Amino acid sequence: MPSFKGSIRPLVFWPPFILLITAVLVSLVDLDRFLAVTTAINNWILSSFSWLFSLATLIMVLTLIAVFFSPLGKTRIGGDAATPLLTKWRWFSISLCTTVAIGIMFWATAEPMYHLHYPPAALGAEADSPDAMRFALSTMFLHWSFTPYSIYSVPALAFALAYYNRRKPFSLGSALSPVFGSAVEGKGGQIIDAIALYTLVAGMAASLGTGALTLAGGVDKYFGTGTGPIVLGVLTALIVLSAVASAASGLHRGIARLSSLNTRIFFVLAGFVFIAGPTGFILAGGVEALGDYLGNFFQKSLTTGALSGDTWAQGWTIFYWANWLAWAPITALFLGKIARGYTVRQFLLVNLVAPSVFACVWMSIFAGTALFMDSNNDNMLFNALNDTGPESVVYTMLSNLPLAGITAALFIFTSFLSYVTAADSNTEAIANLCVQDGAERMASEDEQSSNSLLMKIVWGGSIGAVAWVMTSFAGIDGIKMMSNLGGLPALLIVMGCNAVLVKYLLDSRTVAVGQDAVASAQAV
Repeated sequence: MPSFKGSIRPLVFWPPFILLITAVLVSLVDLDRFLAVTTAINNWILSSFSWLFSLATLIMVLTLIAVFFSPLGKTRIGGDAATPLLTKWRWFSISLCTTVAIGIMFWATAEPMYHLHYPPAALGAEADSPDAMRFALSTMFLHWSFTPYSIYSVPALAFALAYYNRRKPFSLGSALSPVFGSAVEGKGGQIIDAIALYTLVAGMAASLGTGALTLAGGVDKYFGTGTGPIVLGVLTALIVLSAVASAASGLHRGIARLSSLNTRIFFVLAGFVFIAGPTGFILAGGVEALGDYLGNFFQKSLTTGALSGDTWAQGWTIFYWANWLAWAPITALFLGKIARGYTVRQFLLVNLVAPSVFACVWMSIFAGTALFMDSNNDNMLFNALNDTGPESVVYTMLSNLPLAGITAALFIFTSFLSYVTAADSNTEAIANLCVQDGAERMASEDEQSSNSLLMKIVWGGSIGAVAWVMTSFAGIDGIKMMSNLGGLPALLIVMGCNAVLVKYLLDSRTVAVGQDAVASAQAV
């Protein structure tokens, strides 16, 4: 049995871990002061860097479009002789469930209520009006489809090409090395990994918090348990324990099976609500909102609210970009690792196009139904939002459709699966980043060591503790702040990965040389 102490990467593990534990202890000792400090930092980030979040994420979308149609799209990840780790279905289901799927369960019905009744002042639309409804649905497309998946795809693709084609170590520094050279490898790479690990901890705590709130809202709706700290603590612990157990069972036995089941349930739920809900409105409203989204894509993507003095974009769009960015660097290690054997174009189809289309369909169905039901029933869902919180909105909607008990139970179950699959894939990446060296990883793509398992337990429990503190005592505002604090440093890392992809576009030999090296190594 190898020594945990001897195999740890200290520069990667200890700084973010100590920072995380310190944040938990400080928040427990003096929560008000902790929130005051984090709020001040959060406000500074939003007021100073909104323009950079908006511009950089738009550039990422455009970069991936260029990559898709370029000769780089034909490059096979791992070289011409590389074989796939996963089938396309399992690959798609994992990509879907480990990224924004955890958010669509919580926000698909709650978020449109905010946009419908509190549209941005710059829009000039009255609350609860047709214009506000169109804005609400088209904004759901912006927040949950092509831009967030681009944020994940950029670093994942850069890492996959570095890890498999250029034969670099399992590190984010490897992904950045074509542009920044040896300065981002070795200790420099460990520092970058540590920063990325911190951003993921903040992002995972935020998303795990929304997951616990979603589950708590469902349990409270049907069992009257409330959504207090004890209930949230129990649900958070169940998610963390299940995620660690799934990650411990390995890629093919745990994550792939759960993701496949979860994706199938997504399709069942979407199909049911589409049929049982206002089908005609879903189709017509979805098409109209899609036209508004596509027709105003650049304007929506670059809105910061600076000229109008409206803080709506900072509270919503920029918050989402920060949240996705906080997850992106470490999630990229996992998504890049499972991409072996497929071409760059196939990578973008599975990690960008397919899940984005799914998200648009899901939002048309769930957000469209929520908007229709609220507007035709005296603001029923908006009242639920104000009375019991955003976690209750989806259950109120389902209770007004046929088979309410069955669909609610299924929704609670698949919500649980969504958070488990997202957490286990990232704890898998964290464990690899903190413990295993490159040689061990290259020897086995599904290897489970005792050190790796211990690292999953350590980080899973720590992130769960932060999520519990935030949801129990700071609420949604605390969750948003955690995301933004992690998003800024992650933005710089992902921007660097985007620069690497641009370099590949301009000089395809950068990847080709790596492929020759792989072929030579395989021949030996």
